Amino acid sequence: MDVFYNRQGIGDVLILPIKEGNRYELKEENHDDITKITSTDGEVLGYNIFHASQYFHLDEKNGAIPLTEELLAGIRTLFQKKGINDPLEFDLSPKFVVGFVKSKQAHENADKLSVCQIDVGEETLQIVCGAPNIDEGQKVVIAKVGATMPSGMKIKASELRGVPSNGMVCSQKELGLPDAPKEKGIYVLEDTYQIGEEFTF
Repeated sequence: MDVFYNRQGIGDVLILPIKEGNRYELKEENHDDITKITSTDGEVLGYNIFHASQYFHLDEKNGAIPLTEELLAGIRTLFQKKGINDPLEFDLSPKFVVGFVKSKQAHENADKLSVCQIDVGEETLQIVCGAPNIDEGQKVVIAKVGATMPSGMKIKASELRGVPSNGMVCSQKELGLPDAPKEKGIYVLEDTYQIGEEFTF
C-alpha cells in the first residue's frame, strides 16, 4: 500500500487513500491537522494529514511512498494524540514481486489473451495477460492487487472476457524503467531473481 506526498504540487500534505468514492458525495471531518474523508454512508475513504513534515521525515519524498510498519506506527501515534481511534489495519506486504509463470493457456474468448498461473511465493495467481512474449518458465514482475502503478493506476481484481484475473504482469514501460523498449511485451527477468521476493524499481 502506498501513501502520497508532493510538497511542490499540493503542499505539505500526506495523503492516506483507503478506498475510492464518488467525489460529489464525500464528507469531511476535521481533527486539527487531520481530515478524515468518508462517504455519505460513513465508510472511511481516506485521510489527509496537513503540516505532515512536522510529524514525519518527508523532505526528500515525492509521489507514492510505500507505507512501512515504521511510518504506520507514526501515523497511529499521531491519530491517538489527535483523538482519532480508528483502526488502521492495512496489508503492508510487497505489491510488486517476482513471479514464475507455471502455465499459459489460450483465453477461450480472446485470441490475443493468455490465461497464466503464476507462482508468487506464498500463492499462485491466475492472471490474464495480453503480452505476445509471455511464456511458461519465465520469471516476471507481478503487480499484485492493491499495487499502484507509476502512472497512478491501481491494480484491482477483475475479469477479462469472462475470466478472473488477479494482478498484472508488468512491462518495463509500465514500471517506468529508464530505456524501456518500445516493443510491446512483459519484462522477463534473469533467473537469479527469487520467486516471491519484492521487486524494487
